[in-house]
Amino acid sequence: MIDIDRVCIIGGDKRQVYLGLSMIKDGKNVVFYGMDKCGMIEEDYSSLEQAVKKSSCVILPIPLSKDGKNLFAPLSDMPIALDHELCRVIKEKPIFCTNSRLLKKSGSYEDAMIFDYLDREELAVLNAVPTAEGAVEIAMKSCPKTIYSSSCLVAGYGRIGKVLSRLLAALGANVTVSARKLNDLTWIRLNGYNPIHTEDISESGRYDLIFNTIPSMVFDEETLRKTAKKAVVIDLASAPGGVDFEACKKLDITAIHALSLPGKVAPVTAGEIIKNTIYNITEEESP
Repeated sequence: MIDIDRVCIIGGDKRQVYLGLSMIKDGKNVVFYGMDKCGMIEEDYSSLEQAVKKSSCVILPIPLSKDGKNLFAPLSDMPIALDHELCRVIKEKPIFCTNSRLLKKSGSYEDAMIFDYLDREELAVLNAVPTAEGAVEIAMKSCPKTIYSSSCLVAGYGRIGKVLSRLLAALGANVTVSARKLNDLTWIRLNGYNPIHTEDISESGRYDLIFNTIPSMVFDEETLRKTAKKAVVIDLASAPGGVDFEACKKLDITAIHALSLPGKVAPVTAGEIIKNTIYNITEEESP
């Protein structure tokens, strides 16, 4: 059985802060490390090793790292290296993390209990909601037109694409959605959107707003020239994304790579989603 009554949360943004505060409300003993600039919480221990020793499990941030070398810790001036020393300090405790492959590459975690909460479907689905709402917020601030009556393209019909398409349609947009699979194209049509195959985006016309959710190059210079000359392009796909931003500059197209939106637009909700996902994992691992 995994003991999550004494938790050490290391690094992260406000999502991790609200995650910890919510767990405290649930009666958990939570210590924070790598958040010394936050102002919302106090760090009780001067060293990471001391903080981990007092805890029964460790929660690492989302994303795990931005540079592949240090933990993601924007609320601290002190880097936390993703290395063998971190491994030595935390590997004896159950570890809840994201990008577990990168974590395992950074040290000897062979016998450690590692649970990748970003791999969980419930987190991915629920995270699509603040991501989609954040994308709409960016669109409202960046586009000189209302979403109502605008011609909108959503590239990709995954979790985010499904939620985002529904939000845009509810706001009165003319929504076109791309997909590659026939069953997705059928669902797109059934839900009242205009379906197009992703390979046909460049020939589908021009749009006021383009939202990309596909993590591979879809909007190259030729496609942008044909579809986005008067559009605001919002790329929601993880780095490197699916939009040629250099081509956007060349064509004078407003383009925004909007990453980690749950932590920026709805950190309280995002923290609750992470907490409930971790609770689900611990229940499943209990005998």
